[in-house]
Amino acid sequence: MTYYKRNLPHYQPEGHTFFVTIRLAGTIPEYIYQRIKYEFDKEIDKISSPKVTKKRRELYHEIQMNHFIKYEQILDSNVYGRKWLADERIAKIVADSLHYRDEKEIELLSYTIMPNHVHIVLKPIVERFADASHVESLRRNSKNRSDEEHNHDSFYILTDILQNYKKYTARMSNLILNRTGQFWQHESYDHVIRDQDELNRIINYVLQNPVKAGLVENPEDWKWSYYKREFDL
Repeated sequence: MTYYKRNLPHYQPEGHTFFVTIRLAGTIPEYIYQRIKYEFDKEIDKISSPKVTKKRRELYHEIQMNHFIKYEQILDSNVYGRKWLADERIAKIVADSLHYRDEKEIELLSYTIMPNHVHIVLKPIVERFADASHVESLRRNSKNRSDEEHNHDSFYILTDILQNYKKYTARMSNLILNRTGQFWQHESYDHVIRDQDELNRIINYVLQNPVKAGLVENPEDWKWSYYKREFDL
């Protein structure tokens, strides 16, 4: 299986590149989250069919992106919740941990760290997880999760990479903030990137996010963005 659903749908085929968004806990009020989720489910019901067709996949992709943009607009408004990632000490932990995983667990293509959320474009290095002992270690770690956070009958490399990343950065950030408790929202948004054109569009979207949110005038002015320079953007 490459698809599962908790609160958000997750389609994670091996060997693909993904656009991922993780956010701080409490940055979208539950009543707003549930309203947008209800609207998403209604749209999905309209295209439901036992037969998977190319047209249905395209419609699903469009609905998913529109659904994501609604959440993104709330995050960019910075109205709700904490903005711990605006603290440069925290942003550095989040960025350094991504770079540490680059070429070990992931190919890191781009990221932007916003005050309350992070966009990442990455490709899991599947070969890194081919070692049986490493896979078994991740499986053991995943057993500690609640049913809400993990489907125990399946194993998803991207989900485990993100879970370990969030666990480490949350622990280190909480130490700096002298606090305990939930740091990241449990579930992340992930979207499989279909082709090179979409990859380029998404990386541009990631880099432009601070501009769109009114934090800087030019993408290059934002300290906490990155992309691999071989991309001609």
